[in-house]
Order: sequence, then structure tokens, then C-alpha cells
Amino acid sequence: MEMSRLVVLYIHLIACCTAIGLVLTSDIATIRKLFKSDPGRSDNIRHLHYLQRVVSWSLITLWVSGVAIISLDASVKGLEYFANPKLQAKIAVVLILTFNGFLLHASVMPNIERFGSMLKLPINQRIFALVVGSVSGVSWFYAAMLGVGRSLSWKYSLFELMVFYPILIAGGFVALWGLTTWAQKKKSYEPFSSSSLSSSYMYPITGSL
Repeated sequence: MEMSRLVVLYIHLIACCTAIGLVLTSDIATIRKLFKSDPGRSDNIRHLHYLQRVVSWSLITLWVSGVAIISLDASVKGLEYFANPKLQAKIAVVLILTFNGFLLHASVMPNIERFGSMLKLPINQRIFALVVGSVSGVSWFYAAMLGVGRSLSWKYSLFELMVFYPILIAGGFVALWGLTTWAQKKKSYEPFSSSSLSSSYMYPITGSL
């Protein structure tokens, strides 16, 4: 029993690390792109499909291995095992992450593929994409924190464990909204400023007329 649980837990850990690593590197690449001179450049659609496929399989593996771990633990500890607030919080976050993943793959990704990049999305679709992205990023790391936080078991209530979750999502959305708004303004301003500058050199007397 103990060896079986260890093997399943190892698979669970590998799947979690794979997904979080890809999500983190993708988020960093997206933020770096917004700081570059051409933040509206079309995204690499092939890479987005690869990211989508690997993260989806990682989530499926997490569900299968997670259910197996819970079943093994419940068979030893009984139904009282499900009263653990930490377990309830982790299941809640993973459920939200799964539903959010459906939204990401069914709506956000097709829209980005259609328009080319996040900054080219219509405002309502961009807001939706930022909300989904914030939920995704926060949920992966929050679920991982609950997974490794063995000391949290039976120590805090479900409310105490979840209170920072929506706050982090809201903070992530505000940060992404501010960053994309700044990048959009920079994208719109740079061609204007360069053209204005060139005009002033071409027609230096016009301003005094």
C-alpha cells in the first residue's frame, strides 16, 4: 500500500511540476513580449497549441493520480478523511482550474488564434482572457501550495485557507490589465511619435507659421 501510494504520488508530482513550469515560462514570455518594442506582434500559434496540449494532459494526469491518492488514503483513514479543510480547499481549486481550462481552450485560445495576439482582441474579449489567465496562473500555484503544505491539515478552516485565493486572482487581473493597457498605449504612441518627429525634421519652419 505504501509503495503504491509513493509511486502514484511521484506521478502526481511530476505532472504538477510539468504544468507549473510551462505555465510559468509562458507567463514570463508573455510579460516580456509586452515590454518589447512590438507587443502587438502575432503570437506563435504552434507553441500555444503545444502548451495547451501538454497542460491538458498534465491536468488529466493530476486528476487520475489525485483520485487514486485520495482513494488510498480514504481506505485507511475512513470517511473522516474528507472532512480535512485542506483537502476540501485543494479539490475546490482544482475544480475551478478544470472549468477555467475549458474556458481557456474553448474561447480564449481560439480568439487569440483568430486575432493574432492578446492586444488585438476586442476589449470585452481581452478582459475575459485576462480574467481566465489570472484564474489559471493563481490556481496552479495555489493548488501546488495546498498540495505541499502538509502542516496546513486540520489547522485552518476552509475559509481561512481560501480567503487569499480570490484576492490573488483580483490582484493578478489588475496587474495584467494595467500592463496590457500600458503596452497598448505604447504600441499606439510609438508610430505617432516617430512620425511626428520625422515631420518636425522635414518641415522645421511649419511650427512657427
